[in-house]
Amino acid sequence: MTNIISTKDGRLHIYIRQDKYKGKLKSENWVGRTFYKGKQKVVSSGTTDLEEAKKILEQWYDDLISGKLDNNTDNDLNNNNTVHNQNIETSKTSEKVSDTKPEITKENQLQNTSVSATHEEKKKKLFNFDLSSLKDKFSLKKNNQDNKEKNKNKKIDLSKYKKLFSEKISKANVAGEEIAGIDISEDSIKIAQLSKKDNDWILEKISLRLLDKNKTADGVINAKDYVSEELKLAMANAKVSTTNVAISIPVTSAIIRVVTSPLMSDDELQKAIETDSLWENLVQLTDDLNEYSIFHQVISRNNKTNTMEILFVASKLSDVNAYSSIVKKAGLNPVIMDVKCFTLKNAFDNSFKIENKANNALLEIGTEDNYLIIVHDNIPIITDIFLRPNEKDLLGQFDGSIQNTDTESVVRRYCMQLKQALSDYESKYSSKINNMKIVSSLGNIEELIPLFKKNLLNTGLQVFDPLNEIQIPAYNQEKTNLRNRSIYTSVLGLAYRKLDVFGYYKFVTAVKNINLLPNRESLKRQSKLKFLSGFAMKGLVGGIAALYLFLIGFSFFQISTNKSKLANETNIQQEFNLVSAEHKKLTKTVNDMKKALKLGDMVNSNQTVSYRALAQITRSVPQRVQFTDLNFNGNKEIIISGLAFSDQDIINFISNLNGKDLIDQASLKAMNVPKGKNDLQSANNKKGFTILCKLKI
Repeated sequence: MTNIISTKDGRLHIYIRQDKYKGKLKSENWVGRTFYKGKQKVVSSGTTDLEEAKKILEQWYDDLISGKLDNNTDNDLNNNNTVHNQNIETSKTSEKVSDTKPEITKENQLQNTSVSATHEEKKKKLFNFDLSSLKDKFSLKKNNQDNKEKNKNKKIDLSKYKKLFSEKISKANVAGEEIAGIDISEDSIKIAQLSKKDNDWILEKISLRLLDKNKTADGVINAKDYVSEELKLAMANAKVSTTNVAISIPVTSAIIRVVTSPLMSDDELQKAIETDSLWENLVQLTDDLNEYSIFHQVISRNNKTNTMEILFVASKLSDVNAYSSIVKKAGLNPVIMDVKCFTLKNAFDNSFKIENKANNALLEIGTEDNYLIIVHDNIPIITDIFLRPNEKDLLGQFDGSIQNTDTESVVRRYCMQLKQALSDYESKYSSKINNMKIVSSLGNIEELIPLFKKNLLNTGLQVFDPLNEIQIPAYNQEKTNLRNRSIYTSVLGLAYRKLDVFGYYKFVTAVKNINLLPNRESLKRQSKLKFLSGFAMKGLVGGIAALYLFLIGFSFFQISTNKSKLANETNIQQEFNLVSAEHKKLTKTVNDMKKALKLGDMVNSNQTVSYRALAQITRSVPQRVQFTDLNFNGNKEIIISGLAFSDQDIINFISNLNGKDLIDQASLKAMNVPKGKNDLQSANNKKGFTILCKLKI
């Protein structure tokens, strides 16, 4: 904005605003701005002629003050005009001083404007495409509209179940993620990792490593090589095993606004974003949209006014990539990038013992950032407190023992900006801030608080202790035993963060879900795939466990059923014993028969010859010779054992055998005289013999 002209006793400001579409200049009209009933009103004259614009805008101002214009349905004076509603406020000091460090850019000065374009006109502006197809929908007859209402109610019922299921799945996924928080400032690196047991948070890992301010004097980004090496040492000191980390960027590197747009569905909103028409119309940025990493989330929808409020957070891609490269050089994987003011709010929200949180604000006092943050119904209201570098040094050097008028003057001007911010908030929302929780990296913050209390008599001031309700193991007691534990607020706020891949925080609050990483969608897909794989594995294990439980239950049922059948077990056992004995007998008989059959199988094709040979042997036996044994070896030999009365009888037997045609040779193999009491033949002096007969087979 340039060449601001004031009229109507300074209450109407006229200036030129350049509207752009897709990065190209669209128009250069004179615009009027005023405050009416606590809200900022902006309207375009539709002309580039200053004198004509003055007449048009002054007439608009008179109609507005007189009440002729409806606050909710004010029309633009020109069809090409657009008016935006931005709910975040930033108070600015009236002093204009030169500073070695640049002030927060105009995009960071969060303004308030109001809706004055009708719902259909705004939609045409935002989408910048033909909505003729949508007009037919609005011109349907009442009966069709009633049918649509019924279908809509059915969809709402289904959406409730879908939302409930999504919330459960999202909550399960969020609870299972393991992420460490990393807070990097010009003076130190802080690392923390938390775990949750029931409703209690446990400080598993924590580390604080001081940095050389001479090396970070030009900013952390300009000393990223040094900071990365120090980050590696800090991670080793904390003994953090996970490589997934959540980091933050300063408030001065972010654009934070809450804008009001025409009511749209999620699909319409996404289409408007993809065509670049939404942010170009709602948020006026000096640079091209492609140079920013943008996060957005719908805060609320109002069907009565056909409007909705959207949280818009953006940061230059160069800053986002610079902070990401610091942790990547340390071998870590950034999965979340938040804005520091929201990390403080996250730590504050997890302090359950604080009463009347709605009446509390967070104030950061330090040598880098100084701002007040109030969150009203999910709407962040951030007020930047401007200080010169030498004034920040005065705050850091104050020791409280000696009265210092320069420091008191700085604090007094600091408090004037705070009072103005609190007054604007209270008049707009009819709500009073009673307490401010202070977060500071200054070691002398306790000495500075009395100076602030002198200037803020009706507001309570306390240094915020983010570790007050966290269980701290003994091995971390020494690291957390500090006088000012508020320095851990931001890193703990990051440690509470979880990578939300299913939109769980969409059901909770917008300011807990900010992620400015450009690749956050790919990270979500990877994490979602990992979670679903684990979820499927759990389902498989659960199914197997259910099957085992079913089988165990079925077994118990079978046991109880079989007990009744076993009542007659004694009689059955006796019957079994009888059958078993009979079975043994039959088995023995079968085995004997098998042996006989086996011997029978040994009889070969020479049975006839063997029979004839045996017959000839039988006919060769003299009268005084007696057989005791006849053994056929199955081949060509028969061994004959027996008794004879004399040697001549044995010789006659051998001679008879040799005279047979089937006997090749018969010879005496052995002779003996039988002995023994029971041997009857021994009394008759019989002689034993053994004859070997070789057959002609």
